[in-house]
Amino acid sequence: MTATTITAPLTASGRVKPLAWGRQTLTMAWRSLVAVKHNPLELVDYSVTPIMFVFLFTYVLGGQMAGSPDAYLKYALPGIIVQNTLFMTMYTAMALNTDLTKGVFDRLRSLPIARSAPLIGRITADLAKHVWAMLLMIGLGLLLGFRVTGGFGGFLAGALLLVVFAAAVSWTAVLIGMLAGDVEKVQAFAFTLIFPITFTSSAFVVVDTMPGWLQAWSDVNPVTHLSDAFRGLLLGGPVAEPVLWSLLWAAGIAAVFCPLAMRAYRAKV
Repeated sequence: MTATTITAPLTASGRVKPLAWGRQTLTMAWRSLVAVKHNPLELVDYSVTPIMFVFLFTYVLGGQMAGSPDAYLKYALPGIIVQNTLFMTMYTAMALNTDLTKGVFDRLRSLPIARSAPLIGRITADLAKHVWAMLLMIGLGLLLGFRVTGGFGGFLAGALLLVVFAAAVSWTAVLIGMLAGDVEKVQAFAFTLIFPITFTSSAFVVVDTMPGWLQAWSDVNPVTHLSDAFRGLLLGGPVAEPVLWSLLWAAGIAAVFCPLAMRAYRAKV
């Protein structure tokens, strides 16, 4: 039996070449995706949980909130998808924290690959899972009576906006995953942060029904802008302002947390 040495193409500075980095990143992304086959419980988080959210919000709260489940579904489904997307970014934090504490990164460090490939690969794989969950919820919504009146173009634009925002928030998740001591602390922080932000936005209720002081917060809440933008793109209507604010929030979140996350990642890996 002979040993095979794997080498990665390098630039003159010793860095991995861009094409090699891309292949390595996609390989790490595929590693994360095929892990679902060996851990079917992940399907609960990415498939069963979104379905449960749609049914609970529509049929438990619909009659009280909008007079009928059908009427509430039209308003709430985009907000439910936004909330689910934000929660799913925390799975990135939990997976990275698990890999870190179990020594997976120690093994990956011994491979001739770019140090950032496992991280970017994980984020890329999780974004694919975001798209899967979104399509699942949209499909269920269509079966329950929701209609994408904004057309196919509006749907694609909304999906792209959601992915861009999720990619930006993922850097927050990376930082949490690197700094938290264990997965339980990641989960506690995620619920403490995301629940108040989503439920004090326009994701599930009209902002005008809130007290004045809460309306002031909701008006600047990034989840409000993202929910209004996504809802408007799916249903049609004026979306320029909420889309612009959503993109500005995404850019700001990425600008702040990407450098911090990469610094924490390099310190750990």
